[in-house]
Amino acid sequence: MASTTVDTVIAAPREVVYRLFADRDAMAAYLPIQISLIQPGAGSPSGVGARYKLGLGPVGVTEETLELVPNERMVYQIIAGAPVKRHVGTVTFADAPGGTRVVYTMESEPSLPVPAKVLELGLKGLINALLSGARKAVK
Repeated sequence: MASTTVDTVIAAPREVVYRLFADRDAMAAYLPIQISLIQPGAGSPSGVGARYKLGLGPVGVTEETLELVPNERMVYQIIAGAPVKRHVGTVTFADAPGGTRVVYTMESEPSLPVPAKVLELGLKGLINALLSGARKAVK
């Protein structure tokens, strides 16, 4: 299993940054991929159990929201579309000087033989792309 964590500050209030990540559609315009809600969650469209398709056209992955702690944490897993036995993303949010501290961790266990270092580089690239989208969204 590979794991990567990126710890950064985004120059916006915690509620704004949390909403961008918890409601995956909110960041779609700022990413090079398409994001669409395919199944609403409990209590709200982006609530626990929400499923999102992320990708380009018919190619992509399906994520399911596992946990939401408003303005503090969100946890999701990939449930389809990627060659993984298990993939979980955890994003935590805290106040920080100049904005919101975001700690984003991805843990992935591929179903194909991939060296952990190669997978970790890929995960870091994905996290940084999402963080870049969030930075664009709050400008």
